[in-house]
Amino acid sequence: MAALSESEKDRRRAIRDARAIIQQAQAADVNEAETRRRIERIFENVMGYDPFVHLSRERSVRGAGETEHVDFSIQLEAGEQARPVAIVEIKRAAVDLAAKHLKQVTSYAIDAGCEWALLTNGREWRLYHIAFGQPPETQEIRKWNLLTDDVADLAEHFDLLSLRSLKKGTLDDLWQKASVLLPRNLLEAIVCEDALNSIRRHLRKKSGVLLPPEEILRGVRRLLNESAVAELEDVKISLPRKPTRKRPPTNDTEAETSVSQEGDNSCQADVEEEQATQGY
Repeated sequence: MAALSESEKDRRRAIRDARAIIQQAQAADVNEAETRRRIERIFENVMGYDPFVHLSRERSVRGAGETEHVDFSIQLEAGEQARPVAIVEIKRAAVDLAAKHLKQVTSYAIDAGCEWALLTNGREWRLYHIAFGQPPETQEIRKWNLLTDDVADLAEHFDLLSLRSLKKGTLDDLWQKASVLLPRNLLEAIVCEDALNSIRRHLRKKSGVLLPPEEILRGVRRLLNESAVAELEDVKISLPRKPTRKRPPTNDTEAETSVSQEGDNSCQADVEEEQATQGY
């Protein structure tokens, strides 16, 4: 195992210190303002932010009939006019994150024209991407727990949101990779013609039974949960084409030709099936 660099050792010590102050906050059931102060220390000590430059508390958004201020907006430059990289919504350390909290931070991010939202109570950290369509779509990208996750894993997660990483455009790279793995894209890959043929060959090799593609597709459907099945309804499915049947010969000459062609086709089919059985 490679030795840790001094900077990595410092980061892990900072994460353990952060864990301790959030455990204390949860046990004491401190209010949201105190939780916010402790999370600000995590941004500073673990992720390398200058709270007076990179964490703006002045960002105003339209609330339920009135103007509200977000807890933090992460920005790379100082000033109220700086573009927000992510909107941060903070809840008390003793309060579990809920769907209503996600709705709140998402609405703030949309109002601010920001693609990224971070929801946290200090214990749980959830990072979301918002795609601005009609309607906007929110996708959870990462989540971690400061109190229970391994310190090495936490170092990776917090580094993703560090000031250094954001300056390198890491979030854009993260979204590109995450968008490839969206459920619809995975379903399209699973039920494409090449994939169905590959599954068919594998099952034939394991069982000796050659199933039609339609049966394979029905089997895949049975593996999916209700929401995935609903998503699959909108996926374009291209089943492998069935071989066409030749019409019967109408005279002796055609009959002789047909017999010759059938012999050739039979040999070719045997070769193809043998290749399928061997996994080619």
